[in-house]
Amino acid sequence: MRFIKIILAVVVCLAVLLAVAITFTIGWRPFIGPRVRPLTSRVFEKTPQRWARGKYLVENVSACMDCHSPHDWTQHDAPIVPGMEGAGMDFSVMKGLPGHVVAPNITPDAETGAGTWSDDALARAIREGIGHDGRTLFPMMPYGNFRKYSDEDLASIVVFLRSLPPARNLLPQTEIIFPVKYLIRSAPEPITSLVPEPDLSQQVKRGEFLVGVGNCADCHTPIDQHGQPIAGMDFAGGQIFEGPWGRVATANLTRDPSGIPYYDEALFLQTIRTGTVRARTLNQIMPWFIFRNMTDEDLKAIFAYLKTVKPVKHLVDNTEPPTMCEICKTAHGGGDKNHKN
Repeated sequence: MRFIKIILAVVVCLAVLLAVAITFTIGWRPFIGPRVRPLTSRVFEKTPQRWARGKYLVENVSACMDCHSPHDWTQHDAPIVPGMEGAGMDFSVMKGLPGHVVAPNITPDAETGAGTWSDDALARAIREGIGHDGRTLFPMMPYGNFRKYSDEDLASIVVFLRSLPPARNLLPQTEIIFPVKYLIRSAPEPITSLVPEPDLSQQVKRGEFLVGVGNCADCHTPIDQHGQPIAGMDFAGGQIFEGPWGRVATANLTRDPSGIPYYDEALFLQTIRTGTVRARTLNQIMPWFIFRNMTDEDLKAIFAYLKTVKPVKHLVDNTEPPTMCEICKTAHGGGDKNHKN
């Protein structure tokens, strides 16, 4: 009996230690499911002003069409396949993802798209990360950034998406591998209160907002082996994207000599408008062809904000063969020229 009591005591202690470890590491969401706000019956009124604002945000700022449409990757501006705007894209073309990721058809097609989804289902997916069917959306869909969108901007986006021509495009469902499929359950957060208009009164504040909803840091910040941004390396580049466009590391956008200190406002606008940096051509995975139609005011605000970002020493050069980088622990061009202090 004494031996049995000892075993039970050990089991209880291990269970307590495991519970404490879960509480202070991954949390309990992977086991009990994501936070979910019940859907409402709200419908967003369609107005010309909302349609115009939604069109601008969807097509030019947040790169929605870039991910939710098939592209011709053989061309410099990676054009969307005609008639398939918003019809979804299968990301099996991209290497390194934790499973089979599919950006769904968000056109109003009733059979293969979002035609049967309610306005609030679309709204919840965009800002809260919960699909129309209750699934946790893979955070490659940047709903964490889209939380910055005000209620009015959100309504405008939904109104514009509802106006897209229906496109039939039957796609498979996203299937994320274990354990990532459970870990991502911690990402969604319900929004149950008013989200006001952002403060765009100053150029840098405007740029900060646009960089956020444009998801610039998501691509231009290196990530660790768990897919998390490396602390202290915001906008320092080096994240790898491999697919039909080739194997490309994102650029360091900071003012450090290893980044883009030579950019002025005119060169920045020219780069985004044309997809070229003087004689160098940007790779298609950089969606300059989406951002090129932003207003001068917005592009200038983005550049003004980038100039305030902390300089980070991290050389990334896609013209050189990939070598291991001590700083970001990834093989990219110029990697062997980076050393920890």
